[in-house]
Amino acid sequence: MTKFLYFLCCIIMSFPPVADTQPPPEPPPQPFTEPPLIPEHPFVAVWNGRTEQCQRLDIPLDTAAFQAVTTPASVPGQFLTIFYENRLGLYPKIDPARRTRREGGIPQNGNLTAHLLKARRQIDHYVAHDESPGLAVIDWESWRPLWAQNWGFKRIYQKLSLANALQDSPFLSLNKISEMAVDQFQRAGRSFMERTLKLGVGERPSRRWGFYLFPNCYNYGWNRPGYTGRCSAKAHKQNQELMWLWEHSTALFPSVYLHLALRDSPQAALYVRYRVREALRVAALPKRKFTMPIYVFSRPLYRGQNRIFETTADLVSTVGESASLGAAGVVMWGGSKDYNDKASCQSLSDYLTSTLNPYLANVTAAAILCSRALCLGRGRCVRRSYNASLYLHLDADRFNILRADGKYVAVGLPSAGDLDAWAQDFTCQCYAGPECGPRLTPPDGIQVIKV
Repeated sequence: MTKFLYFLCCIIMSFPPVADTQPPPEPPPQPFTEPPLIPEHPFVAVWNGRTEQCQRLDIPLDTAAFQAVTTPASVPGQFLTIFYENRLGLYPKIDPARRTRREGGIPQNGNLTAHLLKARRQIDHYVAHDESPGLAVIDWESWRPLWAQNWGFKRIYQKLSLANALQDSPFLSLNKISEMAVDQFQRAGRSFMERTLKLGVGERPSRRWGFYLFPNCYNYGWNRPGYTGRCSAKAHKQNQELMWLWEHSTALFPSVYLHLALRDSPQAALYVRYRVREALRVAALPKRKFTMPIYVFSRPLYRGQNRIFETTADLVSTVGESASLGAAGVVMWGGSKDYNDKASCQSLSDYLTSTLNPYLANVTAAAILCSRALCLGRGRCVRRSYNASLYLHLDADRFNILRADGKYVAVGLPSAGDLDAWAQDFTCQCYAGPECGPRLTPPDGIQVIKV
């Protein structure tokens, strides 16, 4: 019976002749990008939520629409490993709750040698020694490596760095003390981040390494009139100053968590669009044969609370935007307080089956189908015009999303008009390797789109 369902849930690509229309002008060629970690999946969805309490409560969670199911908990051997501040070496930081310094407090007082020794042991513990692909995300958020970006409660790192420089050279002028503090802080911060990345890539080269929240463009202010979502010139300049970070990263992990104030707002798509665009720009900066993949961190819940889930419109603004712009995937994150009782677990279970899974399956299948039809399966489809509100979606009138044999499957028959629209609205970012499109080549025979 399961084999029957499997073959039933397929897409028969038997297309009428494509209309002879004038092709749209080609945008500038896309740089080559890295092939996907999961073969034939140009866009993947990764679950990374703390749902242990739901399991203890025997509340079923359908995560079959995700290509990888992981947890941010301290569990070795996962496809995605998050290295929080206490899981990777001896990270220097200020403990705001206890008002104490940890491992020297500021990076220039940290012990880099001891840090790397401990970090190596922890990498051995958390990441398998085999050559299996996966993601390694370093989540260090107490300070930022650029002096000017440590505002708000992070200003303590500036104050302590100034005090440290004054103690070292009490007879220098205030201007010289300030210059010394900036230089010491940024050099030490760079060393900790750069050497940690080099260690991770060297120890586990099959994993894609990067820092969570990098790059960022701080494009807040969506309540202001005329909000465009664009990153400021200052943010662009600061990201240029972090070239050393991009040169040692092998993946980028920006965040697009939505505040509740953006619920069903057109500003949500603008907010996400330019964050992902900046990550794509940064990914192409290092001189390599292909650009780094972008895995966008999102959240089923709106930021700052754990009861209200994103609407379908906001899934389009987050997941849909990311896929159509050329991201390699989305990571759906959830903390320990998000799903910690019967009510929250049941809400998540209902949301997965009613809203999140059908949308993820739709986008994932559309990305696969567009890649096959437009890029010969050797690249991912990206918008010709990044600022157009065009998405990789399957036509709901022609496709059904079914669950069969433990997976989600797209079942339907795209029209010539559907394919024409993709050819007009999207182009190909080719993977490094064999030649790909963009050209419309409807595949013949049976095509199974199993997400």
